Amino acid sequence: MTKEEQITADGAIDRYADMVYRLALSQMKNRSDADDLFQEVFVRLVSHIQELQSWDHVKAWLLKVTANCAKKHFEQYWNKNVSYIEEPERTVESGSSYEMQEEHPVRTAVRLLPPKYRLVIHLFYFEQISIAEIAQMTGQKESTVKSQLFRAREMLKETLKGDPDL
Repeated sequence: MTKEEQITADGAIDRYADMVYRLALSQMKNRSDADDLFQEVFVRLVSHIQELQSWDHVKAWLLKVTANCAKKHFEQYWNKNVSYIEEPERTVESGSSYEMQEEHPVRTAVRLLPPKYRLVIHLFYFEQISIAEIAQMTGQKESTVKSQLFRAREMLKETLKGDPDL
């Protein structure tokens, strides 16, 4: 393996930080938890970096660990009994000042899906991961992933029906 191809934690952060953060944000109920999840995933990567053989393996590992950590987060007692305040607006950096921008209705609808449907929608549409890869990553059958995508699309269709912004 050449020096350019060598797998390092810094290289993984450079390549996949945005992807991991998008997935963390899509799975968590708020930015603070997404930030914590993001950090936890890359801390785990440091201790497992030697086991990963290729950049594709690193990408799949990061997606799987992010999804598993999010699932574990919601299984904890505290998180089962907490109500979160939704974040209706997102802060976007524009030049040197910050401005508020409303979230697109489709993203809002995706955030309202149950976690298992939100995960497959995010991986399939936003990260462009194939059904076979999602199945392998989540430990499910391809037919299960297809069913979850179908059900999620139906939920989204119902939620977005009659939305004048679309």
